[in-house]
Amino acid sequence: MTEKRWLVLILSLFMLLGAAYTMITPVFEASDELWHYPMVQHLADGNPLPVQVFDPALAGPWKQEASQPPLYYALAAALTFWIDTSDMSWVRWENPHVDNGIITVDGNINLTIHDPAWNPWQGTLLAVRLVRLFSVLLGAVTVTLTYLIAREVEPHRPEIRLGATAVNAFLPMFIFISASVNNDNLAIPLASLALLLMIRMVNRRLSVVGNGYIVHRLPLTVYGLYWLLIGVVIGLAVLTKEGTFGLFPIALGTAFVSQWQASDVRRHQPGPMTAYRVRPYLITFAKTILVFLGMMVPVVMIAGWWYGRNLQLYGDFLGWNAFIAVLGQRAHPASLAQLWSERRGFMMAYWGLFGGVNVPMAAWIYTVLNSLLLASVAGFVVYAAKKVRDWRLEVKEMPFTVRSLFPALLNLVERYFALIVCLLFATAVVVGLIQWATTTWSSQGRLVFTALSSLTVLLVVGLVGWLPRRPASWLVAGASTFLFGVALMAPFLWIRPSYQPPQFDAPPERMAAFFGDALMLVGYEVTPTAVQPGDTLWVTLAWQVMQPMDRPWSIFVHLNDPVLERPIAQRDMYPGQGLRPTSLLLPGERVVTRHVLTVPATAVAPADLALTVGLYDFVTDERLPVTESDLPVQQAAVTLATLPLTAVPGNTPNPLSIQFEKGFELVGYTLSPRRAPPGAAVDLTLYWQLHGVLNEDYTFFAQVVDKETTRWASMDLPVPTSQWPVGRPQPVPLALTLQTDTPPEVYPVIIGLYTLSAGGDFQRLQRITADGRPTDDFLELTLLRVD
Repeated sequence: MTEKRWLVLILSLFMLLGAAYTMITPVFEASDELWHYPMVQHLADGNPLPVQVFDPALAGPWKQEASQPPLYYALAAALTFWIDTSDMSWVRWENPHVDNGIITVDGNINLTIHDPAWNPWQGTLLAVRLVRLFSVLLGAVTVTLTYLIAREVEPHRPEIRLGATAVNAFLPMFIFISASVNNDNLAIPLASLALLLMIRMVNRRLSVVGNGYIVHRLPLTVYGLYWLLIGVVIGLAVLTKEGTFGLFPIALGTAFVSQWQASDVRRHQPGPMTAYRVRPYLITFAKTILVFLGMMVPVVMIAGWWYGRNLQLYGDFLGWNAFIAVLGQRAHPASLAQLWSERRGFMMAYWGLFGGVNVPMAAWIYTVLNSLLLASVAGFVVYAAKKVRDWRLEVKEMPFTVRSLFPALLNLVERYFALIVCLLFATAVVVGLIQWATTTWSSQGRLVFTALSSLTVLLVVGLVGWLPRRPASWLVAGASTFLFGVALMAPFLWIRPSYQPPQFDAPPERMAAFFGDALMLVGYEVTPTAVQPGDTLWVTLAWQVMQPMDRPWSIFVHLNDPVLERPIAQRDMYPGQGLRPTSLLLPGERVVTRHVLTVPATAVAPADLALTVGLYDFVTDERLPVTESDLPVQQAAVTLATLPLTAVPGNTPNPLSIQFEKGFELVGYTLSPRRAPPGAAVDLTLYWQLHGVLNEDYTFFAQVVDKETTRWASMDLPVPTSQWPVGRPQPVPLALTLQTDTPPEVYPVIIGLYTLSAGGDFQRLQRITADGRPTDDFLELTLLRVD
């Protein structure tokens, strides 16, 4: 089969897969589509751009996406303005209990509710699917551009360019994003097109002549128009997504290389090379700046108004302050070590993590793909070393002598310009994401898709570029076929089943509890019947629908502490594991729900915990009354069982094991009393243990805070930790005195430790998770009731 036919086949298969993902993935169940589409609808209805507010509760249905550049939304609005989408307010029915971005064992991962009675070919549902299909077309453009970029990188290796095309086309996460409403779908092809134009600016001016190169001079008019075209594409890109800003340094570098090419044509021709002179390079630098400024003219004309608007409205050129205010941010800026510890989730979201970043593929698939990536990284080192070696041999064979490092490096850049551009742009995008992820919870591989064409080319080059053509062809074919198989299975094995209510075996029907006159709890099963801190509790409930309900009641399962009279663990969701609100249930139906609760590792033991079940309205917090029950009833909830909570073995009160940086381990604590009036004294004793010799002293803190982080009691205690023995628990007493005006409520008690830097800044130690990841710089230890 000819190369052209292979390309057509790959594009055709991508389009078919994209169409399948478009139809199978429920509307609003793709990454951030729930907030991207309201921007489209808002513009399609003829409204001006919304102004981002800094209060998440008032941000509107688009949330943080109002801070995104608007080009993609405007194009999608132009495509769907003729559709009546007045039904969006009820079709976009959010699941208030969704575990967004969290992989769960008991479901509840749907972002929205999907009524099977809705017509998928009208109103908002139709508009979303049309925009999705438009995005798939944009994805096909990206795949084509990846092929063209790979051809510039390796013009004589068809297996590499076809392999890069196939890997891009069959990457499950790329297909999933392409089949959704997401501004990445326009940003990716625009960034790829800008890279291709810049690569061709340099590559297409070179011709091989013997052992050297000839630079073809372009007419000044053609050269200027080409740079204006690059400026237009970059302008469109930054009007789509700010993640394309990495194109600017690439453009500046391209301008310099292209000017350097034209500055001394004789350098590429046989004959002696002239001596190094400073003046020609200064002239080249000056011309580079002029070219770059000329390119910026269309960029400013196209996108300047948007960034000026950001500056005027938010006092921030990029509008990130408003974006972060709505999106939220980490409690503690992430270090590189913490970001590295999040690599597993990052790579899952690169290969394929569907839904609200909570629908994974089989674990072995990630293992295979990550192994290919590691092999590619190692292979790229071999490939790059081979290229540098070939370049050095060719330089030695040239009739002229390279007299300085700078022109030698420029010669290397020129020779492998396409490869270097891919490497630099991919690096720029990754570095930009690292900076962003230090502040926000954004360790998702899909967020580097702006550089997907470059990343895919580099992946395939590293995988097979160092191999002979025949084994390279077989390896590329195998990797591409594997990806295609995974992409083909994903909608049917993982995406569709995640949005179908699961069928559980019904527990024994051993009781009856009536909630109102509409719903009856007829059976339950609890496993295990006794727990320790850190244990997982499985609760299965069997329900009988008696009457139709016009309100979406939520089921709650609470594990209540008798002292606090509040739950220390709970699980709230709609029936059907979040998929079937009670207003969609029909009389006569039997529904089985399963709820998984985790007892906090810091729970106070021993204790007798009450396991209760009930229903409430999420909007009003009103509970559905229990009208009749065979089991005890308290506060419109049925008590299923009383579970004994026993402490885990240990040598301290409330033994536990929570790691902090610098080898600190919290191994136990006491809090007395756990229920106190305003103004009362509360004694907290923490038991810490060191795992290594420490040369610094630290200050320990404890705070009683509310949701707004108002401190109602606090204490900081300097401790000579440098004198502590290793491996022996040390008590740290902290006396907390509640303020006299502390409102009656149940408050979290947070603890941590810090030291002061030479500049007087607080440097808190981060908590280390069980799998070794640094996380927050505090611990929510337990609860305190004030009444």
